[in-house]
Amino acid sequence: MLGRLLILLLSVLPRHGMSQMAGWLANRTVPTRLRAPLYGAFSRAFGAAPDEAELPLSEYASLNAFFTRRLRPGLRPVAPDALVSPADATVGASGDVAGDVLVQAKGRTYSLSALVGDDALARRLDGGSFVTLYLAPRDYHRVHAPVDGEITAATYIPGQLWPVNTHAVTHVADLFAVNERIVIAIRPSGGGVVVVVLVGATMVGMTRVVFDDLHTNARRREVQRRTYDPPLPVRAGGPLGHFEFGSTVIIVCSPDSGELAPLAEWQTVRVGQQVGRLAGPAGAPSDCTDR
Repeated sequence: MLGRLLILLLSVLPRHGMSQMAGWLANRTVPTRLRAPLYGAFSRAFGAAPDEAELPLSEYASLNAFFTRRLRPGLRPVAPDALVSPADATVGASGDVAGDVLVQAKGRTYSLSALVGDDALARRLDGGSFVTLYLAPRDYHRVHAPVDGEITAATYIPGQLWPVNTHAVTHVADLFAVNERIVIAIRPSGGGVVVVVLVGATMVGMTRVVFDDLHTNARRREVQRRTYDPPLPVRAGGPLGHFEFGSTVIIVCSPDSGELAPLAEWQTVRVGQQVGRLAGPAGAPSDCTDR
């Protein structure tokens, strides 16, 4: 009942305006003397791990800079020859792709072609596997490549900015396919296609990628497609983008690219942790830092 009331309330509020305001506030400079106490209080409230941050807390000029902090080198080794987690996150759903259908939550499904905004790409992914990863405010907010390969395309799809927490996933139909998102297509070294979808959410200032100027909550609210020729090389564990708060990452693998392992709902995963197998040869292991 509470979940339905929260969604009803949000339905009449200006979610894009609220998110833009949240982003503006999060980017205000915090006085140096207040940074450690503020970020420490945030960490205690949400369960974040500031000791994993690359820099001392006083070095992060704004709350957003702290949200999007890099990790100290060596904290997230990348499993070799494997599909790896692109984020520190909690599993929301996982399984097989069949007939253009993905599972959102128990009793709710949604369209893969609507999610990726491309019928031909959805057909290539049919028969593959997927996993939905939720990033809470406590988590490390950078997103990394799940495989060695090449980025062949990326698309910004404007939409709603519903929250992506349990209440919203349970009560908002087609949530991930109606929220703002960036769809990244990667061709793994062994062939096939792996799609990484960065889903925006309420109060997430912006979702950005590192290889282009695409971002969510954009002023230009129209589909923006990029095709890269030549493709952009990427290594498993290499940087893809970040969320300016928490949100959701969805990975979908074509059957000829590999297979995601069955993952339990609420299971936690870390960047670089093996979450599946590759269909072909993969590159050497690397370390998941933005050096």
